[in-house]
Amino acid sequence: MALIESIQTQRLTIRRFEESDAADLYEYLSDPQVYKYEPGEPISLVQTQNCAIDMANNPNFWAVELKSEQKVIGQLYFSQQEPARLLTWELGYIMSPKYQHQGYGSEAAKALVEYGFTEFAAHRIQAHCNPANTASWKLLEKIGFRREGLLRKNVYFRKDEAGNPLWWDSYAYARLEEKYEMQIGEEK
Repeated sequence: MALIESIQTQRLTIRRFEESDAADLYEYLSDPQVYKYEPGEPISLVQTQNCAIDMANNPNFWAVELKSEQKVIGQLYFSQQEPARLLTWELGYIMSPKYQHQGYGSEAAKALVEYGFTEFAAHRIQAHCNPANTASWKLLEKIGFRREGLLRKNVYFRKDEAGNPLWWDSYAYARLEEKYEMQIGEEK
């Protein structure tokens, strides 16, 4: 399974991160709005430079570059889950708040999911999101994922003043390889 340098869509290039992406990353990773449903806190320019280096060296992270501006406007996470023989991958995404609600997230995620099915021979691609994050679960449904369930109080990213976890629910979504999705449709 050879990794390609980039995936092209009409408006986007989905590519490996480069260390030079730090300034674009800083623009959105320094924004508190990004962390409403994500772990972490806004980061400094120095932290962003380290983040760019880390993501450039991690094949699970993909930069979402807007062709018209030659600017990174978001990131995708795509990682094979264990055990590898089950051919299951996890999808995640963060888009800059300045570029949300314009279809870029779904365009990028759809392209990477299709790449996963064709190039990685994925059988199943899964994703999780907070039920309150309507934009995220609508994106998943738009690109063909099915909601498989609600995981109750299964994750936390923050703690209260006393150090107790602040638990959140998650929706579980997945999309199967096309031939299996068609079989599910026939069963209904």
